[in-house]
Amino acid sequence: MNTNMIAILVIPFLGTVLGSAMVFFMKKSIHKTVEKLLIGFAAGVMMAASIWSLLMPSMDMATEQHEISWLPAAIGFLLGIAFLLILDSIIPHLHLHTDKPEGIKAKIKESTMLVLAVTLHNIPEGMAMGVTIAGAMIGNAGISMAGTISLAIGLAIQNFPEGAIISMPLKGQGMSKPKAFMYGTLSGIVEPIAAIITILLTNAIVPILPYLLAFAAGAMIYVVVEELIPESQEGEHSNIGTIGVAIGFVVMMILDVALG
Repeated sequence: MNTNMIAILVIPFLGTVLGSAMVFFMKKSIHKTVEKLLIGFAAGVMMAASIWSLLMPSMDMATEQHEISWLPAAIGFLLGIAFLLILDSIIPHLHLHTDKPEGIKAKIKESTMLVLAVTLHNIPEGMAMGVTIAGAMIGNAGISMAGTISLAIGLAIQNFPEGAIISMPLKGQGMSKPKAFMYGTLSGIVEPIAAIITILLTNAIVPILPYLLAFAAGAMIYVVVEELIPESQEGEHSNIGTIGVAIGFVVMMILDVALG
């Protein structure tokens, strides 16, 4: 793996780190309206990335492999949905604004569950980076390195509010700023790890790469539908979350088309 590949892998993680670092610069928790906008924005980015960076390359590569273009995309997408559905049922996770445990032990448990949930949902994003880089490396998957960079930038943009949304509420619960920053940062470390593992298996996964691209797309869409959009629509001013989705989708679409 060359230096350029490593740099691309680090880009999404830097988004999480910078977002988590907001805990050092903001005195209070994120305003509810801003949080809705950020969550919606993240959802829009992931939706666009799933389409332009994953599903469309999946169908292009299937065509090159003389398969039915839509079949691997359909199968992989549904498997990705099923995979996250199973993991969500096995690993308990927390909707931060609906569960309000009390007491120090409860707060510790809440923090742990929150980081577990975000870490779980970062796995498909890491896989998405890994499979797109693998596709660019083999050179026949309809995936350009520029397209891979656009996905990395899009995920970094999406990870920035995610990091802030983790670290800021934890500080609001009484956790120290450095510890809240650490929790936010650790939630994103799984992305480059999952990407590296995927890249190392490149030779083995080439025949099933169209399925893996769609698998990552399905897993990301699951996160959007199950977690991000409901969170952005909760309570009053749900239209703010909708606006965030629209902006995030358009930004990622432009990045992918312009760079890809």
